[in-house]
Amino acid sequence: MGEAPDRDEMLRLDKADPLREFRDRFAIGPDPLTYFDGNSLGRPPKATLERLRTVLEEEWADRLIRAWTDGWMNLPTEVGDRLGATVIGAAPGQTVLADSTSVNLFKVLHAAATLRPDRSEIVIDDANFPTDRYLVSAVAEQRGLTVRWITPPDFGVTAESLEPVLSPDTAMVVVCHADYRTAALADVAGITGLVHDAGALAVWDLCHSAGVAPVELDAARADFAVGCTYKYLNAGPGAPAFLYVAARHLASVRQPIEGWFGAEDVFAMGPTYEPATSMRRMLSGTPNVLGLVAVDEGVRLVAEAGLDRIRAKGMALTSLVTDLVDAWLDPLGARIASPREPEARGSHVTVRHPEARAITDRLIASGVIPDFRNPDLIRLGLSPLTTSYAEAWDGLHTLRGIIAA
Repeated sequence: MGEAPDRDEMLRLDKADPLREFRDRFAIGPDPLTYFDGNSLGRPPKATLERLRTVLEEEWADRLIRAWTDGWMNLPTEVGDRLGATVIGAAPGQTVLADSTSVNLFKVLHAAATLRPDRSEIVIDDANFPTDRYLVSAVAEQRGLTVRWITPPDFGVTAESLEPVLSPDTAMVVVCHADYRTAALADVAGITGLVHDAGALAVWDLCHSAGVAPVELDAARADFAVGCTYKYLNAGPGAPAFLYVAARHLASVRQPIEGWFGAEDVFAMGPTYEPATSMRRMLSGTPNVLGLVAVDEGVRLVAEAGLDRIRAKGMALTSLVTDLVDAWLDPLGARIASPREPEARGSHVTVRHPEARAITDRLIASGVIPDFRNPDLIRLGLSPLTTSYAEAWDGLHTLRGIIAA
């Protein structure tokens, strides 16, 4: 085991951190919390609070319904394009903000099934996020398809674990970019290429990587993707999710929730549904304006900070935590449950301990906020724009004391 760095070294790292000024641009309460849960709900940016006040007091209160034609109507696609360019490597016209990740995944699964009508199987891993598994099972039942389950290795889906199950029956493959338990990153380009070689479609869930780990959907030739915005994009609880459809599919893709906002002429109110020819066809109902402007501010912060710099700090923070777990917690019976290589994981580190539930409760009572995942996992989320090195060190120091006790 290596020797753990001292807290003075953390203060030096914070002083030299090129992203240090961004922490001051978030609303951080007076309590000296160590927040290890930005991978579930990010802190609120001050700019977002100001933008929301403007929307409420000026746009809604003053302009009322006129605000829709002033600009609200275009928010799903305009913010979608900004998110696409900044976060997921997508050219304009392929990304929209709408609904929740669950609703968007439902849309995408049906759309993919329609594009592969002669194929009968959906492939997904049995360790995937629960909603993804539930929705795959539901859509398979609705469409008369079969779910082909795979059991990936400890650190997520790989091309090697996927290849044996692909066949001429495979319609689509659903994979999380970052494993929600361990933060293991899947190879988007490699897996997508393998799926395409089998004639199937690649559907990506980017919830646990969007805004903290680069992904180039266009370059990888991904077909569909979904993701949330309330984690590392800091858009707030229940903020609208994003949905990506590759431009080559837009002319033929259809989604199952055909609402007025996805029509070619929103105000035609015609007797039959005519889908928009653009990415707007993936929209359904009236957009959540407050949520959309919150996403917009979060995306602008990420663009200003630079995803490369965010990724570099994320790897540095997770490496620090991994070193501290090895030095302090391994002798006490805790183990790292995330990949060892910084480039192979997202921006959280998972610690395994048989008393994880009780330890998590004690941590929260002590002002350290992680989250617990069954049966024995403690997730420590390191959000690069808001987590300092000293904060990470302090949290691990508290965790060490609780486990030792």
